[in-house]
Amino acid sequence: MSYYSEKKLKELGISKLGVNVKISDKVSIYFPEKISIGDNVRIDDYVCLSGKIIIGSNVHIANMCTLTASNNAISMGDFSGLAFGVHIFSSSDDYSGLSMTNPTVSADFKNIKMSNVTLGRHVIVGANSVIFPGSIIEDGCAIGSLSLVNSNLTSWGIYAGIPAKRIKERSMKILDFEKQLHKKSTIN
Repeated sequence: MSYYSEKKLKELGISKLGVNVKISDKVSIYFPEKISIGDNVRIDDYVCLSGKIIIGSNVHIANMCTLTASNNAISMGDFSGLAFGVHIFSSSDDYSGLSMTNPTVSADFKNIKMSNVTLGRHVIVGANSVIFPGSIIEDGCAIGSLSLVNSNLTSWGIYAGIPAKRIKERSMKILDFEKQLHKKSTIN
């Protein structure tokens, strides 16, 4: 995998760019001036980033993910990650038939749901999951592959399914590892 150089990343015009950021040169970036990226972030091949996206530190976004934030924001907390093919949307057309759909139709004829999407710290989302507008995924949640998130998920749970349901508790041991990581980085 080849990454954009630091110089090229700065030339793209990303609003905030942390240190040790690795973004594949195969990533599509739209509206870079609305994107903020923390430290120690890696974004893999064929990811699409569009709109107001706030990425914390120590975040990984795997291949083929899509983060589309039309008029609202998508934010990912520190130590969060997206597995292969995760799609996050801050807006969605109304599919009921009571309005028209798709970007070729004037907004006058559409009913678009628009709302922020928030992923807390230490959130991990499994492969090919979809997250819809308005979802708040609190700290420490783990979402199984092929899940659909269309509501708020409370902290430190493991969720799976369509729609995603809490199936068990998630250990908070990773918080101890985070402290060890910080302690190790301050020593070096």
